[in-house]
Amino acid sequence: MRAERDTIGRRGFLKTMGAVGLGPVLPASQSAAGGPSDARPDTAAEGQEPRHPQVPRRKLGKTGVELPCLALGAVPLNSRNTDVLPAALQWGVDYWDTATNYQNTRSESAIGKHLAEHAGLREKLFLASKPPDITTPLPVIADLERELQASLKRLHTDYVDLYYAVHNMTDPAQLTDDLKDWVGKAKKRGAIKYFGLSAHSDMAAVLTSVAKLDWVDVVMIMYNFRLMQDERYQAGLEACSKAGIGLVAIKTQGRGLKMETEADQKLAGRFLSRGFSEAQAKVKAVLEDKRITSAAVGTPSVAVLTSNVAAVLDQARLTQTDRAALDQYARSTCGGYCAGCKSICESALPGVPYVREIMRQLMYCNTYGERDRARELFAQIPAEVRSRLLATDYKLAEARCPQRLAIGDLMAEAVGKLA
Repeated sequence: MRAERDTIGRRGFLKTMGAVGLGPVLPASQSAAGGPSDARPDTAAEGQEPRHPQVPRRKLGKTGVELPCLALGAVPLNSRNTDVLPAALQWGVDYWDTATNYQNTRSESAIGKHLAEHAGLREKLFLASKPPDITTPLPVIADLERELQASLKRLHTDYVDLYYAVHNMTDPAQLTDDLKDWVGKAKKRGAIKYFGLSAHSDMAAVLTSVAKLDWVDVVMIMYNFRLMQDERYQAGLEACSKAGIGLVAIKTQGRGLKMETEADQKLAGRFLSRGFSEAQAKVKAVLEDKRITSAAVGTPSVAVLTSNVAAVLDQARLTQTDRAALDQYARSTCGGYCAGCKSICESALPGVPYVREIMRQLMYCNTYGERDRARELFAQIPAEVRSRLLATDYKLAEARCPQRLAIGDLMAEAVGKLA
């Protein structure tokens, strides 16, 4: 009976969601306006079953903590869309992932305000945060401590469950003995429970090196249908999994640098005929890999949250034909996707060491519709580097790029849209 209650029927929920893409199918307790009718989480009385099906949970590596396999990615969160917070709790999505530079601290502040208004809620959450992207060759411990204290103040809490103290790691050498010592002290005084790092580039090398360290609890990495074919990446994932390091996936949609194409429309139509949307299929593809504890998906609205929950609660697995369709799509559109192999670009373009970051910003602008965020990040690139973007010869980098990206054209596009 429990399994029946925890699985939403395809006719009753998932198929409806697929038919409207990311349109809202709201729980009965929510108002017609799209927000929860009560600001407090929809929790059942002690000893009673929750009123909504709960997202399945998985163990977070050697920590033994069980987390929902879908995390609330708070990248787009601000004071105007906090209705996603109580809505997430209705489905058991109690792992909330934020960072200092999400919405320029507004994401942390929105969560902190919500916690301050709801006594006792903090203890029910698994809360993760991060300092700004690391910009120095090695982490500066004094800066890291200052960033952690600022995050705790914004979050209205005296601890975070998980702190990705190295955010957007670019070199395994950044995991220094000084950092290890700081992590141990932060854990001892109760400021953090677990230590993690995030990586958006050269992820195979990052995973392989981190698997050898016994003091890293969690790694947050890009993982999607495009990256699943990389054998070195898979070897790194397996090494971390065997070492008991928790794995959290981001960028699960594998979005590229270009607007919607005919190939996108064809893929979407295929999955709609199966009863779910293209976006839901991509989340399924990631979470069918049981080594992944949780997928942290950006959640700008209750509608998107509900769509992702529907994909997770549905028990139908992707078929071999489904996966073949995703693989074919990945290969046919690889020229519009940056796979994050930053070391290749840097070796070919020593004077422009931010190509990978600019690719990310262009993706945010073109396919996420987050032009303001992309512009903020672009403005953080040193002015002397930005001034060289249009005068640089990218032919060597283009020749070495495994994705065969037209890097020069993309850099020109970024300058035109983001400068």
